[in-house]
Amino acid sequence: MGPTDIVVVSYNSRDQLRACVEPLVGIEGVEVIVVDNASPDRSLEAVAEVQVTRVQNPRNGGFAYGVNAGWRAGQGRDVLLLNPDATIDGTALGRLAEVLERDPGVGAVAPRIVNEDGSLQPSLRRFPRLRSTFSQALFVHRLAPRASWADEVIRDPRAYTSYWEPEWVSGACVLVRREVLERLDGLDEGFFLYGEDKDLCRRIRDLGLRVAFEPAALCAHAGGASAPRAALLPVLAASRVRYARKHYRHPAALLERAGIALGALVHAAVGRGGPAVRAGHLAAARVALGLSARGAR
Repeated sequence: MGPTDIVVVSYNSRDQLRACVEPLVGIEGVEVIVVDNASPDRSLEAVAEVQVTRVQNPRNGGFAYGVNAGWRAGQGRDVLLLNPDATIDGTALGRLAEVLERDPGVGAVAPRIVNEDGSLQPSLRRFPRLRSTFSQALFVHRLAPRASWADEVIRDPRAYTSYWEPEWVSGACVLVRREVLERLDGLDEGFFLYGEDKDLCRRIRDLGLRVAFEPAALCAHAGGASAPRAALLPVLAASRVRYARKHYRHPAALLERAGIALGALVHAAVGRGGPAVRAGHLAAARVALGLSARGAR
């Protein structure tokens, strides 16, 4: 395994940080970089006695902003992006590195991600398409959970049993070549939260490289099974709008925004959750329709 930087971005992650980074400290050739996005809980204090590089950002500029500060503070040939509520060991990291070593056409590789109880956490994705956006808006993907046209999330357990190259992967844990990050000038900081991993994989593919999945590498992720909090629903909508504006032609981007708004309105009307969740969905609809400043990100 070549020199590798592990970038962990924290925002109010004090209770999770130490468990995340301690298994990685001391591995030969590995440098752990913890970036704190001005957390009110003073997250970096949790790793004050751990041999990691600490980066204190002056503000919370979002996940991509934190990642960029982290990888630019290191020098490793490869960079592992790792959520603070995720854990991976040196053996799994080595298996990811082997993929990049043996195939120069792979720009990034992700492990098999499981929940804390060991159950599979679907982490492989298809790029959004209009049919999948409207399918999700109308809950069709729940009626046909394994239909490839109905959803971005790849839910078929068989897809997680062997090596292959999905369209994009969750950014909770992914190993990326430093030279790729340099060519792309890092993650797009216009994505405050959500969507930056999808955009990263899309841009990696635009370079003529591929994104791989290595099931022999295992990562446990505590937070991946939870839905976005109500207050983050408009943030998610803004990220989806930004992705559409970047990667769709104009007519398709407008239709995508309409599909995002429709989904938010349908969820507000018939989805689960109390008044706060309904308000979050209505705010997301306003973002998608361009009626909120958040939609202009």
